[in-house]
This record gives sequence, structure tokens and C-alpha cells, in this order.
Amino acid sequence: MDNLDDHNEVSLRDTSPLLTIGVVADTHVPDRIRALPAGLLPGLRAAGVNAILHAGDITTQGVLDALAQIAPVTAVMGNRDWFIHPLLPMKRAFEFAGVTVGLAHGHGGLISYWVGKVQQVAWGYSFERYRRRLLPVFPRAHVIVFGHTHIPENRWENGVLFFNPGGACPCPQNDFNPRYGLLHFYEGSKVVGEIISLPKSNGHQG
Repeated sequence: MDNLDDHNEVSLRDTSPLLTIGVVADTHVPDRIRALPAGLLPGLRAAGVNAILHAGDITTQGVLDALAQIAPVTAVMGNRDWFIHPLLPMKRAFEFAGVTVGLAHGHGGLISYWVGKVQQVAWGYSFERYRRRLLPVFPRAHVIVFGHTHIPENRWENGVLFFNPGGACPCPQNDFNPRYGLLHFYEGSKVVGEIISLPKSNGHQG
């Protein structure tokens, strides 16, 4: 695990979750890689996930079809999905085991996307930028899942877990380590995030 909520780590270490949700973002097939990373589907299957959330930049229906062979998939639209998945919503909200979860790609609308591009070039990555953008979208969420940055986040802020599994495609932002995430839900509305790193790759995959 990359990070744990410090309050839950000790008490939940030896208990079984009520359910586990797989989280994937920024697969970018085939615009950046030809196929999903080799360990992604087996890892989700081995984790016994009850459902899978895709936080956008899917870019081909085949990705969702492959994930659906493991568990039911729910996805939102990323900035690369506007023309390929035009009917996907920009945001979704769920309840898992008594915990409210918000799901969005994180890029916002068209204006926010381009403003973010300029900010990224000028000042680099800032978690705070995404926290400010996402909190008003999901004011009642206990967990906010997002993607877009390709940078993993498993961070509690004022009782809210901000969870970005990191890009599932290898890229400079994730040091060419593709990643995916797991959200474990326990009794008492407790949740623990886990980020899984896959073998490093610096090339397009077939």
C-alpha cells in the first residue's frame, strides 16, 4: 500500500473488508499504449473486486469491455473521451457500504481543462488545485476518486479521502510505472485506499 488512513491502519489490518472496489484511470488505449498493462486485469481479478470504477481517459470501448469481464464497470468521461464516449457523464456519485463516493476525471469543463494546462506548464502539479476543483462538485462525499494527472494520490483531507490511482499507462508523470487502485470498505463506514504499482515500462505495449 502506498498510503493508509492513519486512523484505520491498525484497527483494520486484521479484518476483512465488506467489499473491495477496483479503481482505474487514464488507460489511454490505443492513443498512448496498444493494450492494457499485462498485470492490470490479473491484479483486479486476484483482489476479488466487487466493482470497478474508471476515472476517465478510457479512449476505447475495448478497455471497458475487458474490465467488465472481471466485475461491473462504471466510468466517467475524461478529456480524451469527448468524441469516443460522448454519452458518459462527467461525474457520478455512489454509496458503498454506507460511504458516499464521488467519481470524476478531474479536468472540469473545457475552460477549466485549458486553464489547468496553462497552470501545469507554469507551476507544475498541485494537489491543492484539484482539491479546490473537486470539493464543490461532491460536497457530501467521503471519498473523491479522480484521474487526469497520472499522479497517484491516497490522501485524507478534513475527513475526505482523495484517491487517484495514477495513470494505468506508463508515462513520465508516474515514472513509467503504471498503477491501479483498490478501495476497501469496512464496517462502520471506514475505507482504506491502496495503490498498486505494475512493472515499469517505457514503451508502447502490444
